[in-house]
Amino acid sequence: MGAFMSFLTALIMLYEPVKGVSKINSTIQSGLAAATRIFNLLDIESDIKEKQDAAALPLFHDCIEFKDVTFSYGQDEPVLHGINLKVRRGEILAVVGPSGGGKTTLANLMPRFHDVDSGALLIDGHDIRDVTLHSLRSQMALVTQQTILFNDTVRNNIGYGSRDCSEEDIRHAADAAFAYEFIKELPDGFDTVIGESGARLSGGQRQRVSIARAILKDAPVLVLDEATSALDTESERKVQKALENLMKNRTTIVIAHRLSTIKNADRIIVMQDGRLVEEGTHEQLLQEHGVYEGLHKMQYAE
Repeated sequence: MGAFMSFLTALIMLYEPVKGVSKINSTIQSGLAAATRIFNLLDIESDIKEKQDAAALPLFHDCIEFKDVTFSYGQDEPVLHGINLKVRRGEILAVVGPSGGGKTTLANLMPRFHDVDSGALLIDGHDIRDVTLHSLRSQMALVTQQTILFNDTVRNNIGYGSRDCSEEDIRHAADAAFAYEFIKELPDGFDTVIGESGARLSGGQRQRVSIARAILKDAPVLVLDEATSALDTESERKVQKALENLMKNRTTIVIAHRLSTIKNADRIIVMQDGRLVEEGTHEQLLQEHGVYEGLHKMQYAE
């Protein structure tokens, strides 16, 4: 009887392990499918390639220059036509104009997301095609309309890309981005997982986390591409304060549709159909009675 009961007990205990083994194959197949997609992605070669003898770009100290730059996507008509532009160190340059004028394309050429078709883009006299991508992009911080956040903690999202940052650095960056207040109210503070693309945060909160990341990076060149266009008025005010902290002592290129956000820029350029058509301060451009004045009238018609 004892042996029989031992046998039944062992038989019953065997069910769960056998069921577990039967599930292994489906787990393996899911893993293989995911691995295939991951390795396909890793095997993609970038169209932007470094020269074998590419040198590291020295720390930015003088100016960024677009020298007769022309660019097109593939075989299409050029998006930019003969752009000549200089941005001095410490200057806040605003780029405005109708949609499709080439504003974002102009900004995307700076970190070399694309290569120019003709002309050259120079940083302190160095053609960006002659320097390493790491040294180029490490000197630039981007804040775009579409924030890139990960299904991870607030701390890791702010510290992303800054390997040697301390807890104090992350908290300081969050405070400067006016994000510390709402982060403290989250269930686990800086350890709160914010979901895919920051789904658990509001639009303004996601933008401020993105700004905190840029503050932490402390790059000398800052590109703001429609950073406040998708926000309500209250969120825009908070984000605008954070951006003012971010722009201090940096060379900044601001792309904006809302002219109220760029009135205090050192210089404003107006782009239309891929060409630089006007340049000056807010007051100077209004007096020219051109494209900028037309945009201003449309926004303040009431």
